[in-house]
Amino acid sequence: MHTEALTKIIVGLGNPGGRYERNRHNIGFMVLDVLAREGSGSWANCLLSRTCRVDIDGAKALLVEPLTYMNNSGKAIHLLLSALQRNPEELLVIYDDLNLPLGRIRIRERGSAGGHHGLESILTILNTEEILRVRMGIGEEQMPKDKAEFVLSDFPQEKQTELDEMIRTAGNAVKSILRDGASKTMAIFNA
Repeated sequence: MHTEALTKIIVGLGNPGGRYERNRHNIGFMVLDVLAREGSGSWANCLLSRTCRVDIDGAKALLVEPLTYMNNSGKAIHLLLSALQRNPEELLVIYDDLNLPLGRIRIRERGSAGGHHGLESILTILNTEEILRVRMGIGEEQMPKDKAEFVLSDFPQEKQTELDEMIRTAGNAVKSILRDGASKTMAIFNA
């Protein structure tokens, strides 16, 4: 795989397969699918991931959707980084966050997984918390006790407009990170 010109490796977290496609837990995949369409990229299976090379506003990016299921995302990302001879600092991870209300996004340059098992898998296997991430809010005012069931349920149809807007906002945040860097992007999108 030709990678010399890559600016960033953008990882969306989710679970593979049609059964999970519209799940709250798959919002990372949803954002990458939009970026791939906008960049006229085509997906291919590579190691334990689906990958797609795109040009985003002049920046060469590799979109990555791990195929290992959420809780083993780190295995796929470690394998891919090793094969590409790339560092964790070159990653941008996009994932769902129960602690943020639906529609909100937060960009962080480092930190713990905050209870997210997919991110925890990546941080543990790569042995670093220094990973840039875009957290996407899926929380609701009345949260059910069973969080696993909630994240593995589909977004309700009446939330489609909010979901589409959040995916668009996250895509714009990714473009801003590639163009202007994380600090400037955080000042705009975390406000």
